[in-house]
Amino acid sequence: MTTNNGLLLIDKPKGLTSHDVVAHVRKALNEQRVGHAGTLDPMATGLLVLAVGASTRLLRFAQSETKRYEGVVTFGVRTDSLDADGEVLERRDVAPFGVEVVNAEALTMLGAVSQIPPMVSALKVKGKRLHVLAREGVVVEREPRDIVIHAFSLSPTSNGEEWTFDVTCSVGTYVRVLLSDLAERLGTIGHLSALRRLSSGSHRVEDAMTFEQFDRCVSEAGPCLQPPRNFVTQLKEIVVSEDEARRLRMGQRVSLASSLSDEIAALDDRGALVAVLRRRGESWQPSVVLPV
Repeated sequence: MTTNNGLLLIDKPKGLTSHDVVAHVRKALNEQRVGHAGTLDPMATGLLVLAVGASTRLLRFAQSETKRYEGVVTFGVRTDSLDADGEVLERRDVAPFGVEVVNAEALTMLGAVSQIPPMVSALKVKGKRLHVLAREGVVVEREPRDIVIHAFSLSPTSNGEEWTFDVTCSVGTYVRVLLSDLAERLGTIGHLSALRRLSSGSHRVEDAMTFEQFDRCVSEAGPCLQPPRNFVTQLKEIVVSEDEARRLRMGQRVSLASSLSDEIAALDDRGALVAVLRRRGESWQPSVVLPV
């Protein structure tokens, strides 16, 4: 594995954009090929999955993963962005909610649902980002997107208007929209006031480095990146011979005695990822090839 090639997990601090994190990593590693899977808004903290070097070719495997978040919703206050970074549009008095009532309503939101993206978001409509249009006072129709809510629960705090929540959801879910919709179902208004990503697929924030830890790791020339293989843990694996690995790296098809699935990870005898393969009839074609 080359030095700047692999998986990097960062615990993003509040106040930085995901692009800020990418820029920091690029500068620290002197590597332009850095990308991330799953944007976190500046107000959010927690797990940001990054790919460095040739491993940016593997980002699609991290982008499709189920994610888990925890945070705080504040009832009785609505903002234009549906989160704490927005302008307050409305305030209402909130009658006390019972735990059973709130969680019973949350349970009705589980499963496959359609969600309309918020105007204050990075999505593009006709080449222009929605948050830019929103600042101009323009509201456009947004296509609903299909998402899945796997788990959703809430707990009260000592402040009657604030509740903590824990949600596991599919990629593409806007948690602030989910919470705003919940508030509406409860007969009030609300916004996301704190958010932390705990996991993305098999990757967990407990395994991530803070900025300080990452910078120290780089300065000490330590192994800061996880191997590319960790991007494709969901794929079945097969060990290929030295000759097969050479041919795959040349983009050639190989015949393998495998009926595992239509997409597999090819490893060398040291356990390093050689390529991601797709079935092509009786042979296997490399769709992503990693350097030695």
